[in-house]
Amino acid sequence: MMRYTVTWHREAEDELTELWLVATDRNEIIAAVRAIDVALATDASEKGETVAEGLRSLFAPPLRVLFAIREHDRVAQVELVRRMV
Repeated sequence: MMRYTVTWHREAEDELTELWLVATDRNEIIAAVRAIDVALATDASEKGETVAEGLRSLFAPPLRVLFAIREHDRVAQVELVRRMV
């Protein structure tokens, strides 16, 4: 089991803030963010699906994130977040 530090790119944080501000289901968004952080903290390279070299996708309803992994640092960084539902 490999442990990773999960970080959010500044633009992804800004996107998440905008989604949360307009949401009527803020608790679901908070739960999705927690699920993403927990999922990526362990064996991030095995989570989600590859969408391009060095970029993976993970769906935690109602959010979908794109994330990159820096193996040498053991960091999983969320690059982009979108609402899917």
